[in-house]
Amino acid sequence: MRLPLLALLARGPAHGYELKQALESLLGAAYPQPNIGQIYVTLGRLEKAGLILGEEVEQSNRPNKRTYRLTDAGREAVESWYEETTAEPRVRDEFFMKLALAPRTGMADPVTLINNQRRQYLNTMRDLSKLAATEERDNRVAHLLIEGAMLHLQADLDWLELCQEELE
Repeated sequence: MRLPLLALLARGPAHGYELKQALESLLGAAYPQPNIGQIYVTLGRLEKAGLILGEEVEQSNRPNKRTYRLTDAGREAVESWYEETTAEPRVRDEFFMKLALAPRTGMADPVTLINNQRRQYLNTMRDLSKLAATEERDNRVAHLLIEGAMLHLQADLDWLELCQEELE
């Protein structure tokens, strides 16, 4: 959450609720909706780290709001983030750990684990398909997110088939 918030602040000052709305608008309903409390806690941490500056803005007939803007250090952090590649091989997979341990513990049947996980992936794909059908067509970012998630799920389903073949 830290770096996406910093990246949004690169456009200009904003308050927490504006940042939440910007994330929701950009990523659509497929991405887990950010919690406003989490956003404000993260903004507080970013401010303490010197990556953003907060400023109280007076409002008539409403409580004051706090807007945030990037510092030079914050801008450097965002630039570094964009330059880094993302290396996230999924070798730390909780399902696979269960599958690997099931025969050793005798507490779960590997085929049942695979079938349950397959059912979960298929249900998630169905939900994403429904979401893709209802998501606004002009939100290309949200559609790409949904499409990427569905491709990952298809790869996971193929991998489950391989696991079942190897374990039978």
